[in-house]
Amino acid sequence: MRATICLAASPLYWPRSFSMVVVRCEEICMSGGLVRQKMKYLRFLRKRMNTKPSHGPIHFRAPSRILWRTIRGMIPHKTKRGAAALARLRAFEGVPPPYDRKKRMVIPDALKVLRLQPGHKYCLLGRLSKEVGWHHHDTITELEEKRKAKAQVSYERRKQLAKLRSKAVELAEKQLAPEMELLASIKY
Repeated sequence: MRATICLAASPLYWPRSFSMVVVRCEEICMSGGLVRQKMKYLRFLRKRMNTKPSHGPIHFRAPSRILWRTIRGMIPHKTKRGAAALARLRAFEGVPPPYDRKKRMVIPDALKVLRLQPGHKYCLLGRLSKEVGWHHHDTITELEEKRKAKAQVSYERRKQLAKLRSKAVELAEKQLAPEMELLASIKY
């Protein structure tokens, strides 16, 4: 989860007006096979306060909360600066409605094709979460398929409108060619 390093450093040094939203947390790749990651997480689940477990470490199952807790461990969250930085970070499974229309970016330092050697094992955070008790994997998968289909229709429509616009511009240039020559002759 190399992305967590970049995500942890960013809110600490960005201006207060900036915020960071992480979407599709279930698609985050973790190096190491699923069995190994699952055993590590199950060992973590066994850690609890002996006398009152509700006081002990809280074990999140959702991918967005696992990511949030990992980043929290990299930030001095008990200081005002760290708490403010952590408040500027939000994480979601899938791409919820306010963010599906906004431009998204990737973290180049965390791309699987650049960081993971070919043939090495990896697992997805969503699959790990499903194995350790997250019950919404199928729901999120279904919603993401619907969102992608809707986005594809929207993209095709935008592409068609852009093509029509370019044709209209060409037609307007042909029709306005004599006027443009006249304006060019008087150096307008």
